[in-house]
Amino acid sequence: MLLNRCFDEQGRLSALRRYQVLDTAVEPQFETVITLVKQIFSVPMCAVSLIDSDRQWFKAKRGLELTETARDIAFCDYTIRSEAPLLVDDALCDVRFANNPLVSGPPFIRSYAGVPLTSPEGYNIGSLCVIDTAPRHLGSAETDVLVNFGKLIVELLELREIASVDGLTNALTRGAWLKLAAAELSRSYRYNRSASIVMLDVDHFKAINDRYGHAAGDEVLQLLSSHCMEQLRLGDAFGRIGGEEFAILLLESDLREAMASAERLRQCISRIRWSHVEQSGCITASFGVASSDNMLRSVTSMLTCADQALYAAKRNGRNRCEAYCAPAKFAS
Repeated sequence: MLLNRCFDEQGRLSALRRYQVLDTAVEPQFETVITLVKQIFSVPMCAVSLIDSDRQWFKAKRGLELTETARDIAFCDYTIRSEAPLLVDDALCDVRFANNPLVSGPPFIRSYAGVPLTSPEGYNIGSLCVIDTAPRHLGSAETDVLVNFGKLIVELLELREIASVDGLTNALTRGAWLKLAAAELSRSYRYNRSASIVMLDVDHFKAINDRYGHAAGDEVLQLLSSHCMEQLRLGDAFGRIGGEEFAILLLESDLREAMASAERLRQCISRIRWSHVEQSGCITASFGVASSDNMLRSVTSMLTCADQALYAAKRNGRNRCEAYCAPAKFAS
C-alpha cells in the first residue's frame, strides 16, 4: 500500500499539512530527540526533515545552518520515495548525489542515512537523517535504531496534532485552525492562487439545548462535524471556532466554487437524521463565504468578511448561504 502512496503526491502533502507543523517554532520534544540521535550516532549533522511541495524544511536539526533547501537537491526527497531507509556510504561515488551542491559545497555531505517518517495513513512526509562529512557505513543494528527514532518522531507529531483537535467534534481547535489558515493563505497568495473561507453556524442551537439538553446539543455538533468532514476534500481545513460555529478553509477555490461547496454542505446538513426528532431536516445551518477574489489578504480580514456574510444569512431567514460582497467604490 505504501509503495502506491509514494506516487500520490496530493495525498502525501495533505497528510503533511494535517500536522500543521511547517514553519513552526522550535519545540523541546523534537530538540530532545535530535540531540539524542546526534550523540548516539556521533555525527556532525542530523535533522528532522519535512518535504513540502517545493522545499525541504527542518523541524529540528543539529550541525546545519540551513533552515530549508530546495526540494530538488534534498537527499531526503529520495528517502521518502521508498519505505526502506536510504543509505549513502559515499555521496561522491553515488551518481545521484556526486554533483549535488550540498555535496560539493556547504554543508559538504559525504555520507547520509535517512529513514522515512511515515504517517499512520501510509504517507512518507519527511525523514529523520544522520549526516557525516566523511564516508561512513551504517550497519543493520544502527539502521534499526534510526528507524525506531523515526517512529518516535511520528508519534510526537501525532501527539502534537491531538492537542490541536477539538475533543467533541474532531474538528481543528480555533487556535490550530487559525495557524493552519494563516500558513496556507500565505502560500496561496505567494503563488497567486484563489482561496476562500466558509463560516457556518447551527440555526437555533440554543433552542435545541434548552428543549433537549446539552447532551443533545453535543450530538448535533458531532453529527454536523462528521457529515461536513466527509464532504470536504483532503486539503480543506475544518475547524470549530466557537460553540456552534465552524470555519472551513477552501484552497484553490474562488468565490463561485466556495459558494457551491457551501451549498452542498448546507443541503447535506439539512438531510441529517437526528435521534431526538424522527423527521429529517430538523438540523439546519447558515453559511457565510468570503474569498481572496475580494482582495482580502489575511485570515482576520477573510474571517471578518465571512462572518458578516453569515450574519446576513441569519437576517435573511437562516438555512441559506450568503457571499461577502466588497462595498462598491465610487469615484469622487
